[in-house]
Amino acid sequence: MLIPEFATPADLALCRQMIRQGSKSFHMASLLLPNSYRQHSRALYGFCRMADDLVDHAETPQLAVAQLAVRLDLIYAGAPSDNPTDRAFADVVRLYAIPRAVPDALIEGFAWDAEGRDYRTLSDVTSYGVRVAGTVGVMMSLLMGQRNPDALARAIDLGVAMQFSNIARDIEEDERMGRVYLPHEWITESKAKAASRLVVEAEAMYARAASGIALLPRSCRASINAARLLYREIGLNAAARNHKGRAVVPLLRKLSLVARAIMQTPWLPRHNSGPCLPEGQFLLDAVVQVPAPEPAAKSFDERIGWVMKMFIAVEARKS
Repeated sequence: MLIPEFATPADLALCRQMIRQGSKSFHMASLLLPNSYRQHSRALYGFCRMADDLVDHAETPQLAVAQLAVRLDLIYAGAPSDNPTDRAFADVVRLYAIPRAVPDALIEGFAWDAEGRDYRTLSDVTSYGVRVAGTVGVMMSLLMGQRNPDALARAIDLGVAMQFSNIARDIEEDERMGRVYLPHEWITESKAKAASRLVVEAEAMYARAASGIALLPRSCRASINAARLLYREIGLNAAARNHKGRAVVPLLRKLSLVARAIMQTPWLPRHNSGPCLPEGQFLLDAVVQVPAPEPAAKSFDERIGWVMKMFIAVEARKS
């Protein structure tokens, strides 16, 4: 029995537009995904983007966080609010059995923004990165059908590394908003030096993330590897600029990195890269408690297509 979808084609088109406008790097990487994965990854991005913007632009951020919690209640009750991103995300949640604890942690990270939390240590900043980006890595892994703890640990590494790159790039912008995401104990000389240390920390996580990409479906690996290289470049560029202004990766350089990602994907390491970041272990624990989804039933057209392919293959062997 096919499960009806909440999202309309217009909803999905809006999510596609949101990723195109909101993150050129993610959009470019998403183009390498097969259509079904691409559509649902953009739905995931659309909800996360909406939630982030809602809190950032709210007159009362704490109220916006409370509203997001109510909207998640409705999504997990199978009755999303009349909003394109909520309907699209409700499909993703249902199809891929995403534990409620994962988007809850995402919204907790936004709550930390709303309260203006201080981050005194690297572990504090990592805990923030786990919530606002490691959660997205976990959800992307689940979307691609991978619930293996080793793969999820590396997805968290990749998400946190990307967030560290964002922090390194956005120091001046964050400061104008009254936010500092650098470990306070590192800011002894300058924020730029502290940000460069964060870029170095990200390098280790980007390297570990490679082995997790090798555990994803073959058709998805190049896309996630491209995202890894593109975001890594953002942090490196920010450090090269001494964290002045907003680091931008030129289009030709992006295309070069995408080509490199495609070429190196077959040779990504498969070894176990160690345990999960302690700050992210709770996400793995949440996934373990939720059974994997049942395989989706194929439509009549899909079944007919499969039969036709089988007949063609049989005839080809006869000739």
